[in-house]
Amino acid sequence: MSKVTIISGSPSEHTRLNGVLHGVINHLTGVGITPEIINIRNLPPEDLIQAKFDSEEIIKQNKKVEHSNLVVIMTPVYKASFSGVLKTYLDLLPQNGLEGKTILPIAVGGTFGHLLMIDYSLKPVLAALGATHILKGVFILDSQIGKLGNNRYELDTEAKNRLVSSINIARSLLPGKSVSGSVL
Repeated sequence: MSKVTIISGSPSEHTRLNGVLHGVINHLTGVGITPEIINIRNLPPEDLIQAKFDSEEIIKQNKKVEHSNLVVIMTPVYKASFSGVLKTYLDLLPQNGLEGKTILPIAVGGTFGHLLMIDYSLKPVLAALGATHILKGVFILDSQIGKLGNNRYELDTEAKNRLVSSINIARSLLPGKSVSGSVL
């Protein structure tokens, strides 16, 4: 059976990345896949900062990744790179913790000037963790995510279409899954 884990690397509770996260979750659940979610900001800060590899909570989250076929890694762009919170968690994954998994990176940034962040900043770290099947990824501009209030967001049509297309490509690579439709 295929398993999907989504890692959200935003340090903020109120972030446009939540609009993308909810869009991915809605699309996957709409096609019968219930993903595991790792919100790094909710992990014990002392375990992350002190690199406590033996932390029960870190071990529990790493098991989600270990048992997944597809790992969706989401991050805001800060200083032309992925978030430090995400890097701190990735440092706690086992050396080859992403080996044999399909990885779909998704980034949200303020300008197309950060478009290559996925290729030049995030993908090398993922490869160092054993990932060999890293998909093209999705870059979404902040301006493509509208605020609705109460920490709810909505993606514009163009961003939504690119996101659905990338998720469908990722799903097509899962064992035993057929791909059709758009639920996002």
